[in-house]
Amino acid sequence: MAERILVTGGAGFIGSNFVRYWVDRHPDDAVVAFDVLTYAGNRPNLAAVEDRIAFVQGDIGDLEGVTATLAEHEIDIIVNFAAESHVDRSILDPEAFLRTGVIGVHVLLDACRAEAAARAAGPRPAPRYLQVSTDEVYGSVETGRSVETDALAPRSPYAAAKAAGELLVRSYVVTHGVDAVVTRGSNTYGPYHHPEKLIPLFVTNALEDRPLPLYGDGLQQRDWLFVTDHAGAIETVLRRGQAGETYNIPGSAELTNREVVRQLLEALGKPSSNVPFIMPKRVADTDAFKQIEDYTGSGPYIFKRDEYKPGDKAVYLKADRNLAYGVVVETMDTLNRLGVESLGMVTELRSEGAP
Repeated sequence: MAERILVTGGAGFIGSNFVRYWVDRHPDDAVVAFDVLTYAGNRPNLAAVEDRIAFVQGDIGDLEGVTATLAEHEIDIIVNFAAESHVDRSILDPEAFLRTGVIGVHVLLDACRAEAAARAAGPRPAPRYLQVSTDEVYGSVETGRSVETDALAPRSPYAAAKAAGELLVRSYVVTHGVDAVVTRGSNTYGPYHHPEKLIPLFVTNALEDRPLPLYGDGLQQRDWLFVTDHAGAIETVLRRGQAGETYNIPGSAELTNREVVRQLLEALGKPSSNVPFIMPKRVADTDAFKQIEDYTGSGPYIFKRDEYKPGDKAVYLKADRNLAYGVVVETMDTLNRLGVESLGMVTELRSEGAP
């Protein structure tokens, strides 16, 4: 039987991919994409399916607008992707994340509750609600892997808002009997990703022969999940998940940021010299050689331009906003392209980040 599905945040990265996924696999279903179109939502993301869906520009924090949409389109399923998604932005403007991740989730759940009550005496079942959360609610996991029963320990306003949204979902299941489930996806990548995110940013920088700003030693490890796989897992939870439960969605592709960058450069046929080595500003002088060697492999390295000759490796250091950038360069062309006037001595690196 054909279903009517509301996808909030439907013009965003994962949301728009989910819309395309659903339309392709369930062509008889009615899909409504609902998005306020902030920086995170881009209507052209839906261009390929625009004539096969309905689009509503609206804010999930607007109870009247949400309620009207549920009633007008007789929605059976709500999948909430709506989120302010950039962690750094959440530090600068946490209130926007709370409006979407907490107040917006509350509005959606309340509208769901009211719609379920209105349908109680009729033949149509109450709508099912799925909250798309994130594995970032677990915080930093030093060893092993997170399971759904682990304590939540968010480390940013973004993750805290997501965790709060999850708790609201559970409260509406327990208190009001809302049919709702939660998913926690790992780090998702794929088409239509916002250009400020790691993979699209590094791909575009590499294509334009600009440095790739890999922070620290690049050994931060994340589990990478392709967006279509994420969409498929969400459908599985919609079909088979039990109300009130939470489900992890792993990608089973755990890679360090350094390895992700290496694979990107290899796929693009770009040299590793495009990757700056960025050391935290409090790096000790005695650690400088070791950190560079750990990052680049064994030397020897030349640190003065007038000593450089073709075939040598060199490390170019400069200070920028209290960070020391070191770029391994292997050709004079690379030095010229970077505008390097001189190669500072690594031993002169200061603990405050200036060479």
